[in-house]
Amino acid sequence: MRARGAAHVRRPGPVPAVTVLILLALLAACTSAPEPDGTAHWRPEPGLGWQWQLSGRLDPTVDVPVYDIDGFDHDASAVADLHRRGRKVICYLSTGAWEDFRPDAGKFPASVRGKGNGWEGERWLDIRRTDILEPLMEARIAMCAKKGFDAVEPDNMDGYRNRTGFPLTAADQLRYNRLIARIAHRHGLAVGLKNDLGQIPELEPDFDFAVNEQCAQYKECETLSPFVKAGKAVFHVEYELPVARFCATSKRLGLSSLLKKYELGVWRQECPTKGSGRAG
Repeated sequence: MRARGAAHVRRPGPVPAVTVLILLALLAACTSAPEPDGTAHWRPEPGLGWQWQLSGRLDPTVDVPVYDIDGFDHDASAVADLHRRGRKVICYLSTGAWEDFRPDAGKFPASVRGKGNGWEGERWLDIRRTDILEPLMEARIAMCAKKGFDAVEPDNMDGYRNRTGFPLTAADQLRYNRLIARIAHRHGLAVGLKNDLGQIPELEPDFDFAVNEQCAQYKECETLSPFVKAGKAVFHVEYELPVARFCATSKRLGLSSLLKKYELGVWRQECPTKGSGRAG
């Protein structure tokens, strides 16, 4: 439809070529400008359904928009298959503990390996030694990016609250966790804060979502609210409580909650969520 009075508007003359080039350059600069963290990355919203599988043969058929799987155990073809099914895929890595079964285990000197963290073959890392750990974690996160993952779940991010064998402080943990977040963002990946509930007020701005274990069992789920209020997903799992004991609270708080077994295989029981199927 022609606008009223449009026939009486004088048409401008031709725009000089140099002006066109300048305008195009300015447009390109605007459309490709980096975000504050330097890259564009996925930002999962509260309430998305998810599957967390770290053991057993991967079952890609669970009808949820988000999968969280082991970064070392799965290759680019597995990630691509999940993408074809409409899933976003999170890369599970341990960034705060050494694991003797990983292919890069020999690159971690004995000086950064502390006490066991309760899992066979795993020891806490001295997160103060970023001169050693930063390049190792950069390589791991780069691996996730190369395989096509959308995000990273860095585990064992609360060593300062445990008996690690090192005199770690809360300040040490804040510095290290922010370092991991910066590395992930440099590689175009979203990054989740794993547990570390006590530092959520300081760390929420640095992370794109949260992953939590057993906040309902320990009556801590309210502390995750800053993520939901900021429009960020909280992927939550319980192991020992039936869903009837935590789903109502999860729904009220906007958490994406599952009941899983400790081995984190295929089996899952979920609280109803708004998200199922394709992640978009």
